[in-house]
Amino acid sequence: MRALIIYESAWGNTTAVAEAVSEGLTEHDIEVDVRAVQDAPALHQVQVDLLVVGAPTHAFGLSREATRQEAHNRGGELIATGVREWLESGPVSLSVATFDTHVRRPNLPGHASRKAAKKLKKLGCTLLVDPESFDVEDYEGPLSPGELERARQWGIELGRKLTEQSHRT
Repeated sequence: MRALIIYESAWGNTTAVAEAVSEGLTEHDIEVDVRAVQDAPALHQVQVDLLVVGAPTHAFGLSREATRQEAHNRGGELIATGVREWLESGPVSLSVATFDTHVRRPNLPGHASRKAAKKLKKLGCTLLVDPESFDVEDYEGPLSPGELERARQWGIELGRKLTEQSHRT
């Protein structure tokens, strides 16, 4: 089985979560490709058993050009295109999972993972699990203690569910 993890990350926190999820998936002998959104194939070209999409929560949801520029102005990497734009595609039928990094102090509303899941469902995808959030301490991070291990465990759970799903079909 094959999985593709597409992520957006200005500060490296979402990158670290994507890599930890990948580690968990490989425990089920799933071949995983991890790519930044700017290096990803177009969504309609993706052919895998599982697509995992991760993004930071910006302004209560998926980033926009203005919020990515604001992150860059504060010292983050400048990202020309994000997950929001990458999801602007035609119909696609894939098993998917979504995650985000989310500031917990203050506990801000909105989650990029839920917005991405909603867009993917509208495109014809099936959610393997509910969207997941991983906590960061502040806008720039770092990840809260224990979140990388939790991400790895979430990857293991994704692999288990994907394996079960493939045995049923």
